[in-house]
Amino acid sequence: MTIDPSELLAGPRGRRLCLALAAMPVERGGAWEADELRVAVTWAAYDLDPGRGTSRVVLAFADATGAGEPEVPRPSTADVARLLDAVRLSAPGPRALLDALGLAVDFARYWQEPDGEDVLAAAPEVRGALARVAHVVTGTVEAAWWTSPIARSEQWSVTFTDGPAPPSEPVAERLARWRQETAAEEARAARERPHDPSVSWSGTWWSTPPSDLRRTTRELTGLGPAGLWLVEDSGGWDEATTRAVTVPHDVTVYEVDGPQSWAELCRRYPLEVTASRRHDWYRTTGQDSRWVQPDWSRAADDLDGVHLTVAGYLTTAGRAIPVEGELRTVLAGWNPDETFWLTDRVTLRCEGRSWTRDDEGAWRPRPPRAPA
Repeated sequence: MTIDPSELLAGPRGRRLCLALAAMPVERGGAWEADELRVAVTWAAYDLDPGRGTSRVVLAFADATGAGEPEVPRPSTADVARLLDAVRLSAPGPRALLDALGLAVDFARYWQEPDGEDVLAAAPEVRGALARVAHVVTGTVEAAWWTSPIARSEQWSVTFTDGPAPPSEPVAERLARWRQETAAEEARAARERPHDPSVSWSGTWWSTPPSDLRRTTRELTGLGPAGLWLVEDSGGWDEATTRAVTVPHDVTVYEVDGPQSWAELCRRYPLEVTASRRHDWYRTTGQDSRWVQPDWSRAADDLDGVHLTVAGYLTTAGRAIPVEGELRTVLAGWNPDETFWLTDRVTLRCEGRSWTRDDEGAWRPRPPRAPA
C-alpha cells in the first residue's frame, strides 16, 4: 500500500515534507543544485511568515560604502513554483528522506499560525508544483513503511535527557486523573475565556493521551528507533536512552492511518474541548468550530494502544478534520509511527542503550565507557 500523492499534499506536514525535500542540497557534477530554489524558499517564506519582523527577522548588510538600504530578494509564490518545476528530482536515499521528514515534524506548531514555509507550501501555485515531488516521495521504496501498521515485534521506548518522565503510576489511574483534569480545564475555560476565537489566548493545544504514558516506535534499520529522529517541536536533545519493549500478541491496537480513522476514533469516544482548544486550533487551522478529541479514559476500555502511521501523520496532523455535524477535531502533538499505550501490559525488556547526536545531526550509539 502506498500514499496517494494528493492526500500527502492535503496535509500541512505532507506539504512541508515535499518542500523540504525539493530544496535539499544535492551535489551533481561538482555543483550544488537547488541553491536558487532554497534561497527563494527562504525569502518567500520570510515575507509570508506571520512573525515577519518580530519573532522572525533576517539580517542584511549594506555595501561597503554604507550608502542606501541593502537589497534583498523578494521572490513571489509564482517564482518559487517556477523553480520547483525546474529542479531535477530523483528518488531520495533513506537518510535524505528521513531528514526531510524530520524537518516537517520538528516545525509543526498548533498553538499559533502556520509559519512562512507552511503558508508558502499551501499557496495554490506552489502546492501544484509540489505534486511532482509528492509523486517521487510516494513512489520510493524508502517510504514503503510509512503506511505500515505497528511493528509489534520491534517496539522501542525513547527517553531524552531532560525529556518527559517515564510512567510512574498505573495507566488506569493516570487516565482517570487525566479525564478529571481535562473536564476541569474545559469548565474553567468556558467560564473565563472569551468566545471570540481570534483573541490572543493560549492554553492546552494537544490531542494526545497523557504524555507520561508509555510511548514506542519501531526501529529503523541501521538508524535506531524512529522516536529518536521524529519529534515534534523537539527540545534540541543530544542524548537519549532507548529500551526494547515487549508487546503481547493479543493486545488491541487502533491504527490511525489518515483523517477518516482519526475522525472515527473521535466519533466513538467523543470528548468536547471547544473552550480549552478554541483559540489555539483557530490559529493553526483558520477555522472556528466546536472541537472534540478522543476521550482516552473511555478508549482504554476497548483499546490497548493507538498507533499513528507516518502516512496518517503527514495527511492528518494540523488539519481541521470533520467528525460529524458541526464537530471538528485536530490531530496535534503526536509523532509519526508513535504508539501510545493505554495498558500496563506493555513492558520494558532490556537494559537501556545510550545514544548521542553527532555534529551532523545523526543519532549514534554511545560507545561503552572505558574502565577507570
